[in-house]
Formats: sequence, structure tokens, C-alpha cells
Amino acid sequence: MPLSLPPSASNPALPGLHRATCKSAAIAANQRRGREERGGVERSSRFGAIPGRAPVPADPFPVARWEARSGTSRGTRQIHRSPAPGALSVPAAQSVHVTGTGGGVLPPAGGAAAAAAGAALLRACAQRGVAGRPSAAMEARAAGCGLLSVAGTEVRAGRREPCVLGLERRAGRYGVVIRSQEKENSDPDYIPINSRFKCVQEAEETLLIDIATNSCKVRIQGEQAPERLFEIPDEERCLGFLSEVQSIQEAHLKASLPEPKDSAIWHQVEKSLTGLSPGALGFEDDFNTLGLEEKRNMQNHHTGSRREPPPPPVAQNKQFHREREGASRDQPKVTNTMRKMFLPNTQSGQREGLIKHVLAKREKAYINLHNFRFFVGTWNVNGQSPDSFLGPWLVYDVEPPDFYCIGFQELDLSTEAFFYLDSTKEQEWLSAVERSLHPKAKYKKVQMVRLVGMMLLIFAKKDHLSNIREIVTESVGTGVMGKMGNKGGVAIRFMFYNTTFCVVNSHLAAHVEDFERRNQDYKDICARMSFLIPSSDCLSELNIMKHDVVIWLGDLNYRLCLLDASEVKTLISKNELKKLLTYDQLNIQRTQKKAFADFMEGDIKFIPTYKYDSKTDRWDSSGKCRVPAWCDRILWRGGDVSQLRYCSHMDLKTSDHKPVSALFRIGVKVVDEQKYRKLFEDIVRIMDRMENDFLPSLELSRREFEFENVKFRQLQKQKFQITNNGQVTCHFSFIPKLNDNHYCKPWLRAEPCEGYLEPDESAEISLDVYVSKDSVTLLNSGEDKIEDILVLHLDRGKDYFLTISGTYLPSCFGTSLEALCRMKRPIREVPVTKLIDLEEDSFLEKEKSILQMGSQDSEEASEVPLQVPKEIWLLVDHLFKHALHQEDLFQTPGMQEELEQIIDCLDTSIPETIPGSNHSVAEALLIFLEALPEPVICYELYQRCLEGSHSSRLCRQMILQLPSCHRNVFRYLMSFLRELLKYSEDNNISAPMIAALFSSLLLRPPPNLMARQTQQDRQRAINFLYSFLLSGDEE
Repeated sequence: MPLSLPPSASNPALPGLHRATCKSAAIAANQRRGREERGGVERSSRFGAIPGRAPVPADPFPVARWEARSGTSRGTRQIHRSPAPGALSVPAAQSVHVTGTGGGVLPPAGGAAAAAAGAALLRACAQRGVAGRPSAAMEARAAGCGLLSVAGTEVRAGRREPCVLGLERRAGRYGVVIRSQEKENSDPDYIPINSRFKCVQEAEETLLIDIATNSCKVRIQGEQAPERLFEIPDEERCLGFLSEVQSIQEAHLKASLPEPKDSAIWHQVEKSLTGLSPGALGFEDDFNTLGLEEKRNMQNHHTGSRREPPPPPVAQNKQFHREREGASRDQPKVTNTMRKMFLPNTQSGQREGLIKHVLAKREKAYINLHNFRFFVGTWNVNGQSPDSFLGPWLVYDVEPPDFYCIGFQELDLSTEAFFYLDSTKEQEWLSAVERSLHPKAKYKKVQMVRLVGMMLLIFAKKDHLSNIREIVTESVGTGVMGKMGNKGGVAIRFMFYNTTFCVVNSHLAAHVEDFERRNQDYKDICARMSFLIPSSDCLSELNIMKHDVVIWLGDLNYRLCLLDASEVKTLISKNELKKLLTYDQLNIQRTQKKAFADFMEGDIKFIPTYKYDSKTDRWDSSGKCRVPAWCDRILWRGGDVSQLRYCSHMDLKTSDHKPVSALFRIGVKVVDEQKYRKLFEDIVRIMDRMENDFLPSLELSRREFEFENVKFRQLQKQKFQITNNGQVTCHFSFIPKLNDNHYCKPWLRAEPCEGYLEPDESAEISLDVYVSKDSVTLLNSGEDKIEDILVLHLDRGKDYFLTISGTYLPSCFGTSLEALCRMKRPIREVPVTKLIDLEEDSFLEKEKSILQMGSQDSEEASEVPLQVPKEIWLLVDHLFKHALHQEDLFQTPGMQEELEQIIDCLDTSIPETIPGSNHSVAEALLIFLEALPEPVICYELYQRCLEGSHSSRLCRQMILQLPSCHRNVFRYLMSFLRELLKYSEDNNISAPMIAALFSSLLLRPPPNLMARQTQQDRQRAINFLYSFLLSGDEE
């Protein structure tokens, strides 16, 4: 790193100008003879000699001899000074540069002008000492050589503007000055160099091959200035400029370190150095390559031991979480991996994370358990409004609870609520609950969340509110396409004192025979529900299971494996509940570990809560005569949880379900501040000692992964193990590569993506490949491949590179309508080159009607394209023949295994029959429409369709403007949906529901407008489609 002293009154020169320069010159001069005997200095790389570059001749001045290296452990390009023969050489050496009193960086050897400039600066340094200010003549000479400025271009919005970067001192503070050559008369931009200043040099990729370049890119960002990108054609001058910037920033950081009082001449400084360790005065001997790390540890020791301890951390569950798919987290565009960062405060941030991790592991040493009472209730209200006081349910106990966790299902069964619109029932039930809370305490609503008919409320005593924090809500729909909210779950997570809670309210799939679908719903909620904590510095999100206490309530819909309702009622009348519970599907699935395997449930001593005639206590007397079942359940997991009671409430008769409640006594972790402070100080002292002696290290069980025959919507996993084989606790994380916002491509995920490891501790990491609708189109077209490189970063350590490769099998899902209409064969039988040609043609010319398949397909090439893709015809024809009377069609999700079979079938053959249930075929059709890269109604017509949605005539005019294959598909689908509506009494389908569902697929906003779509826009899209469903002829 640069040899520099902090600026002071006795040393007012640029911080990059330092006394050590002259000492380095003296050392180099004494060893000149040995160097000359060696001959020239080779320019080399970490991976060997750089191809295409001749060795650099011996320097005329030994101090100015340089060695260029690329491909350091951080992937940056830096300048290193060649050590003298016999000197200590450490592989981890950082860049060292030599400066003179003029403030310029000595250029690399190899030119007479460079040598002369270097000699002049060295002579001036030796004659006057580094403390003296340079004369005006010297500064003019330096400016003439351009030693403190570099010319380049600024890249902004795709344009390149010529500019000059320089260093300037204003009001005692140094900064970067940017002068635009296109705006010569305007004032230059000035960015001060301080602790929040960032200056980053991007290096060429060194992952696969090391190729030397003559230019470099620099990103600069100030405290209040946005990030700016510059390209510098002269790499050597760029590196020199960056070294000066780093010198200034290092000096800014070291201003608090002691300085020698007398710095006028070198021999006085040399005497004062006797007996002091390198770095004590803010600079290092250029051969001490570990000085930077030692100095940062020293700073951590001084600052870390004085500061107040952070808030007590929360111990993390050992089960690793699943990263939320498609989550839009802002990842830093500038990373540590493939470039050099000038961020002095990075080390302290990493250190704080390690301290929090160790504190969390040892939390038993500073926490006490305090008991609190939690009331948990669930009720499926069957779309009814409250018609009675809820006290018999909510005020069941004499002593008021500390918390209320109340969940409702089927709060609103209207079509509007089904598609995420507001519901008047929400306020009705909220008010009814607030009126019915325990009268012996004052409560305040902590949070509320609703998804269609599922609503979850949490209330707490007012005295507890100040100790509740990090409240986050989340919802997951598990209905059709995994999005519709008629089934799914809502959750609220929060921290109370030092214990984390997650309360989940769910409504799972119905019908006696569909217990596997219920299992799938449970797994989907667990996999897809995650919480991003705003105040957390963690890169990852928390899933449900990563909480100390999880309470899961709701209409889980598990039934009895007995189909005879009269037999069940007889056993109930005899109070033989234990015998009945042996047939309970939830108990069976938990025993088989198919669902809720890690949860506990109290003894059920109440009769089934489903199904009753509304407003009565009579069992279902309808024609369907439902078998009674314990659909409404409350389960939990976590330590220090005791269930005090578990019961139903028969007095409330509003719904066909009875409400259920449970009372829990939960031990909550409360921090003993005195014990916590003592442990914190002990950990800091131990960490100071360990960090100075050891560097972290990892061992990976494998680094190359190949995924074969990757398919659309079919998950593939491969696992590997990492082991901390070092002496200190380490933090690992996958970090983005150069210019990337995310650490991997959209079809790839690592679980966990970050974490901590104690010495000798291991963790298993799963690499998951899953092609969704967001990534399938690029893979189908060949623009993307199953190829990626992951960077596993170790704080204070090196980076590990993982190679991902594989083969992808194209799918008709995610392929354009134009291309599919030109394919007479299944997509897997079409050569990849033809697929690429088809997609390019469809993009350039949607109206083209003749398929050019080449000479081998000359007969097929002369044929007219299909009116509609054969895949759409096969799916719709199957539904027309077999599903017109299917109950809850397009409302009940299909099975994942059947969906995979259907997709494979359409990709590989032209089947006579399609496998799977009617619900799976219906969902496959919806997935197909959703995955289209261009929707049936093209993006360019989206806004005009909304504007004309009030007029059926304008709507039909819009359809006439569609390309022929889009127009044919739209008319074909509308004809089928109108036929489907004729049997609405059997299939339980309505025109508003169909219009709302299909409008989101056929009339999608362009990607750039998706986030700005309003509720009014969605309603207009529904109106547009609704007019075609009511009309008998769309022509």
C-alpha cells in the first residue's frame, strides 16, 4: 500500500508525499549493485508471464523499478514494487508506490521523460526534506507532466464524454476534481475525499484467463454524489492516480494516530523510528506486506474496545433458510470481488458481524426467561358478517393474556376479494374483535395482514409495545399458478424483547381426498414465505422456521379417513374421540413426516369443528352431508412453550365452522444488561488477539457442478460442504461479480447464501437450478445457457470460485406464439439452430406466414403456419371434452408432479390424450399463457386497450390490429371460455371471475409499467375482457 503520513502542520504537503520515500530511495540505492547483476525486471502475473509483453529493461533509478501484477485474490490489477535481493517477500503484498515532493506518482520505468521526472523529484526530496512545501516552479513542472491528473472519458447513460480527473485541495481538504472538456466554461465538479468516499478500479475478469489490457475503468462515488464511471486509456497513469487517492484516504483515516514532532529532516525521523513497530506512525516499511492488516486490527482494537456494545443479537436457528425467489433486493453494483476498493471502514463492519454471531451463540450467559401468556384463536367464518359478541371466544380465561393472535379464514368469499380488492368484511371483523378483547387490560393493535379471505390480527397489552420491534408481514397464495389467494397463508413476525415470533394463519386445499394437495400447500408456504428485516444488516431473508417460536393456526382442512358420516357421528356421540383421531389425516401426515413434522399439537378433547348448518349446532344436513372433521387447528414449535388449554367454542354459531382457541405460556428471553456488557468486552478482547494472529480459511468439498437436462419448472439440486479449517470464526457469503446486481443468474440459487462458521464447523450448501417463467425465454432462444460462476467470499480471506455448467432442454412454454405456429413438430425435435432462427424471425416480423425450415424441410416450408399453436389447441381441446362440468375449474391448483408430466408431454410429443387431472390441465394452460414472452394482446396495444375498455366497439377494433396468430389465439380462447360459462352451475365459474383471471394473462402491462399498474388499470383490463365473454360474436 502507499507509504504515507497523515497531513499535519509540520507536514502540510499532499498526504501522498512522505518521509519514507527518501528512506526507500536510500535502501534501494544501497542494493543497486545486486539488482543490476540480476539484469532486467520481468513484468509478470500471478498466473505466469503475461503473454504478448516483452520484459521491461532495468530501471535507470532503482527506486522507480516496478512489477505489474494482475489477478490478485480480490481480482484487481495493482502495481507492486520489486523487492531487493534478500529482502522479505510476502505473497499477500499490497501495492506500493513512490512519490516525491511535487505530489506526483513516479511513472513506470521505460522512458527518458519518466526517468528524468523521477530523478528530479528524488533530488528535490533529498535536498529539501518532505516537510517543506513545493515551490511554485516545481508544482508547475509537475502539472506540466500531468502527474496529478489523468485524461479519460465519463460513461453516462450510454454516452462517453471526454474529461480530466485531477486532485485539488480546498479549505484544507483534498478532493477529486472532474473537468468536462465538452463544458469548458462550466465549473468543475469537486468530490471531497473522506471516510465515505469510494474510488474503485474495475479489473478485467481473471476467472478463466488472464489477459493484459492497456486501459482501466474507475468508479467514483462521494458522500452526497452519485456513483460515476470513467474509462482511463492509460492504465499506468490511472494506477498512479488511484494510488494517490488511496494515500489521501489512508491519511484521512490515520489522522488520530501519533506523529513525530520534528519532521524537518530525515535523520531525525529515522532516530525516532528506533524500537517502534511498523505502522505505529501511520506508515509501513515497504517490505512489511502485512502492515495494512495489522493496522486495521490496531484501529479495531482502539475503537472496538471503547464503543458501546451493539443491541443483543438473536440466536439463529440452525436450519438454513430458502431465499425468496424473485425478491427485488438492492445489491451493491460495486463489489469487492473483481475490483479494488478503497473502503477503510469495511473491516470494522465485518468484525461487528462476527461479534454479534459469537454473542448470539452464547446468549444463555446473559438472558433470563420471563413468562408471558399468548391467546391464539382461529375461525373460518364462511363469508359471514359478525352477528354476535365474540366474548365467549376471546374472553375465555379469567386472567387477561399479554398477546392476542387471531386468525380468520373465508372472511370474504366475493369475487372482488378473490382478486385482491378491498373488502368491507375486514373492518367489520376488526371492529368486532376490538370490542370483544379482555376488559381487564388495555390492548393496542400490533399489526394486521390480509390476503383475500385470510386475515391475521395481533394485539398486545399497551405496556408491552415499547419492547416489540422488527414487525414484518408476508403472504403467500397457493391457489391456481401458486398465486391466487383463495388458498395460502398470511404471517406476522416480530421480536419481543430478545425472542423472535412468527405467527402463520393458513387456509389449505379442500376436499377429503386432497390431503397431498394440502401437504403441497404447507410446503409451498414454508418455501416461499420469507421476511426481510429492515433493521438487519444480514444479506439474507428469514424464513418461517428461523424464529424462536412459530405458531401455526387456521383451517388446515385435514379430514378423517372415514367416508361414512353416520359412523363418524356415532363415534362422536359415544365420545370415542381418541379412536376417531387415529383416522385424522393431519396426525397421519405428521407421523409420516409429510407435513408439520416439527410441530407440536395439544391433546384434542373437543368434538370436530366442521361441518355444521349455519346458525345451529346441527351437523351438515345438506345433500352433500359432509363428514365431520377437525379442520381448524393450532400447532406450535419452539422451546419454552407450554400449552395451558386447547378447546372449541360451541356458543358461536355464525359459520359452518366453530372457532378454536389455545392459551400458551411462553418463556421470553430478556437481556441482563450487566452480564451482556461483560461478555461483550470479553469477546472483543479475545477477538482482538485472534484476529492479529490468524486469518480465516475455508475448505470446499467440490468446486465444479454440472446439471444435465434442465427442464422448465423442474428443480434440480446439488450439494457441497464447506468447512472452517482456520483458527477463527469466519463469515462467508456469495457476492455479485463485476457489474452484476445479484450473485447468480435468475435460474440459480444457493442455500444458504451467507453464514458464519466456528473453527472446525461445517455447513452444507445446496445449489438449486430452477427455470421459471422469468428465465425460460432466454434459455429457449439460446441467449442464455446453464453456465455461471459463483464467487464465495470469505471476510478477511480470499474468494473461492464455483463453476456451474449444464444442458437445457427447450420448452414450448416461454416460446413465442409466432415461433410455435411455425413448428409442426414438438419443440424437442427441432434443432437448436432452427429454434434461434424462429425466435429471431418472430421478433422481427410477426406477420410472416411461411416457415423457412431449410432444404431438408422443403415440403413443410411450403405450408401455411398453424392457425394457433398445437400446444394451446391440445390443452383447450382436452378441457372442452372432459372439464366443462368440473367443479371449481381454474380455482383449484393442479399437482406439481402432474404439471411436470404435462409440460414434458407437450415438449416431446403430440399426444392423443394429456395426462393428469382436469385441474392440472387447466393450470398448465394458465402457466403457458403467463410464460409467453409477448402476451396474446401485444404490449404495444396495452394502453390503447385500457383506454377503449368502456366501448365494446373499440375493444373489437383493438383485436383486429393484432398479428394473425395472436388474433386467432384470442378468439379461440374466448370461444372456449364462453362455452365454459354455460355450465357455471356445475363448475362454479362466473364471468367476473374468469375476466379477472384471464385479463392478468392475456392483457399484461409491459415490464416497464408492471410496477406502476394501478387498481384502476386492473379494473379496466377486466372490463376489456368481460365485454368479449358476454358477447356471442367478437367479430
